[in-house]
Amino acid sequence: MGDLSQFLPIVLLFLVMYLFLIRPQMKKAKQEKQFAAQLKKGDKVITMGGMHGKVLDLFDDGTCIIESLAGKMKFERSAISMEKTAKLNAPVKEKK
Repeated sequence: MGDLSQFLPIVLLFLVMYLFLIRPQMKKAKQEKQFAAQLKKGDKVITMGGMHGKVLDLFDDGTCIIESLAGKMKFERSAISMEKTAKLNAPVKEKK
């Protein structure tokens, strides 16, 4: 019984770390991967660097062509920000 009570705080520490750090990080990574896979031609997107544009073409190697005011550029799909793009495409609420 004494040996178990010595390891209980360590086990609880790992459990808390998993629940509050590792699990949410894995969930977010899965959502970002799903977002990148669901991109389609014509989507308006924002990259992590802040570049606004429209998806022109998607390739199987994980890249895409984005057209902006600066011209056409090739980006990795993982460079497109899920949060910023969601805010860009969110419906606008009218103020009363």
